Amino acid sequence: MPLYRTVNPMTDARLLNLSNGALTLVLAPSRGGSIARFDYRSTDGAAIPLLRGSEDPAGGAILDHASFPLVPYVNRIRGGRFPFRGREVRLAPNLPGDPSPLHGQGWLAPWEVDGASSTAAVLSYRHPAGEWPWAYDAAQHFSLDPGGFTAILSCTNRSAEPMPCGLGHHPYFPCTAETVLDTGVADVWTVDDKVLPVERIAAEGRYDLRNRRICGQGLDNGFSGWLGLARIETPGAPVRIELSSPEAAFFQVYSPESGGLFVAEPVTHANAALNEPEETWPELGLRVLDPGETMSLTMRLEVVPAPR
Repeated sequence: MPLYRTVNPMTDARLLNLSNGALTLVLAPSRGGSIARFDYRSTDGAAIPLLRGSEDPAGGAILDHASFPLVPYVNRIRGGRFPFRGREVRLAPNLPGDPSPLHGQGWLAPWEVDGASSTAAVLSYRHPAGEWPWAYDAAQHFSLDPGGFTAILSCTNRSAEPMPCGLGHHPYFPCTAETVLDTGVADVWTVDDKVLPVERIAAEGRYDLRNRRICGQGLDNGFSGWLGLARIETPGAPVRIELSSPEAAFFQVYSPESGGLFVAEPVTHANAALNEPEETWPELGLRVLDPGETMSLTMRLEVVPAPR
């Protein structure tokens, strides 16, 4: 049976509340199929946010939520246009102040609840062909266990023609000056003032993500050669997070200079990959789905007790 909690009856917004042991996962289907909160309840009863949680999950902006799905592409399309097999696709900007559309359509659309229980939920989004000239179905499967949660995002091409496709998860993590991100990557793309890639270089020095203090770093970059596993730990916190995504060879990090939060995104392709020649897409992680073909991306957030 679905477990719903109405936050604001005036908006008719419903939240799905999943709980298992000390963990609570709150989903906001109508707000981009997003995660509104992911909290850990400590032994003294305090709720500790493991992802940056929305204080207004029913009516707040999607960028204030804890995480949201990226489908059917991730990050930016330069100038909102790209060629594909004899046609030019043109997309309007979808974030105020940014001339390049980003993250696809799913994060800005309401999702349906196909099924839910106290520990699991299935959400779906059906996109008709339009400005993005292909129809596709997207789904998210969430499952919460005492050790963490797993989110599987999938996309199926429902058009009669091949469709380019990429997927990602966009979790926001709270951080302090002592928070450490520890992961392995090979290369990084430098970016211009529009956060579009300029040059691919070795991920060294400023871009080294091994045992890296991550808060307030002024990063907004994509990385390749990701190993699919990252550790996130804040000294003094009762737990740490282990983020894994076996299908993602690319990793996006956003760490604003203002601090307080950072984003660590497992993604299947590089930023602005759609603007590159199709023959380079396999190297850049971008897929082309045949009619009826499906791809998926798993993200696991494991909650591990911190060493005493």
